Amino acid sequence: MSNKPTVLIIGCGSIGERHLRSFQSTGRCHVIACDTRPAILADMAKKYKVETSTDWKLALANPVCKVVVICTPAPYHVPIAIEVLKCGRHCLIEKPLAISLDGMNELTAVHESSGRACHVAYVNHSRPEPRAVKAFLATGKFGRVRAATVVSGQHFPTFRPAYREIYYNNHAQGGGAIQDAMTHMVNLVEWILGPTKSLLCEADHQVLDGVEVEDTVSVVARNQDGAIITYTLNQFQAPNELTIQFNAERGSLKIEYHLNRWGQMALGATEWNWETFKPLDRDGPFVIQANDFLDACEGKATLLATLAEGIQAVRFNLACFDSLKTGTKAWV
Repeated sequence: MSNKPTVLIIGCGSIGERHLRSFQSTGRCHVIACDTRPAILADMAKKYKVETSTDWKLALANPVCKVVVICTPAPYHVPIAIEVLKCGRHCLIEKPLAISLDGMNELTAVHESSGRACHVAYVNHSRPEPRAVKAFLATGKFGRVRAATVVSGQHFPTFRPAYREIYYNNHAQGGGAIQDAMTHMVNLVEWILGPTKSLLCEADHQVLDGVEVEDTVSVVARNQDGAIITYTLNQFQAPNELTIQFNAERGSLKIEYHLNRWGQMALGATEWNWETFKPLDRDGPFVIQANDFLDACEGKATLLATLAEGIQAVRFNLACFDSLKTGTKAWV
């Protein structure tokens, strides 16, 4: 009998399939694919030779199932996670954690009493560039970060051709640029600099055909330490690029995902000092994340996003919508 844990993937759309493939590729677990759509399950069984189930509660009742990855639309994340943790299973939850704060107190309490790992799948925690920047800032060499800029964009239809037909086209399902794309950048910066205190948001639908949700967002935020952070994102530009710059008291740091590198420039220097990493394919960070989560399930330390950080990201999203509605600053 194998000692490898069994991982239940609940929801096997695009992101669920990526998690399935990534956990399987670790070689450290067995995987069960769960979805209510028979055609999807047939495809998972054929492509990955995995066991399947149409009923997550029935699959969860199987004692071999020790780990759960929740990849359903966002409104279902919290109630499923509560049941998973009550059953004594470890839980990785896709982002955004939710579209409201309903049920967060219960989820937090259940997690704290469960003794099980529970993290939110903000996959940027599993990239080497932000890990390096976070570690460098922790040394205090450059002092406190007082300003940061995030500039991001891609041609979304190239990477998600079915965006019109999936959750993305509906805010109530976790869609739109704020909840789907911007939240990754926000969580990453908050992981490095701490939680946001207030923000002013401007966003609109500009280009993407077949949807009405926003595809362009700009946010000016202040974190609890007083640093000012600006975020700009669009989902129709030609290049797929992300640049983050942290400007501290005695130097600056920069992340350039599209060039797989991070750099530092001390105050008074004239050139960036770069560290470049081997390029990761699209599954690369997800495989790292899968290994990290399996480590967490074994009680090892992890850099993955905590449940509290996932809740904070929901607060940020809701503040963005409040700011858009009122045209004024919103508190997070």
